[in-house]
Amino acid sequence: MIVLGIILALIGYFAGISILTTLGIILVVVGAVLTVLGSMGRAVGGRKTWF
Repeated sequence: MIVLGIILALIGYFAGISILTTLGIILVVVGAVLTVLGSMGRAVGGRKTWF
């Protein structure tokens, strides 16, 4: 999820498409939150790791 967010953010930035940049940033943040929660031992949605 983090990698997809970074890819979308970069494509949006270089192509000048602001919606892709916004979606990419949102995916990076959500992926980081899920990773932190998973590393603390709290399963989110039944999973400790989100790819």
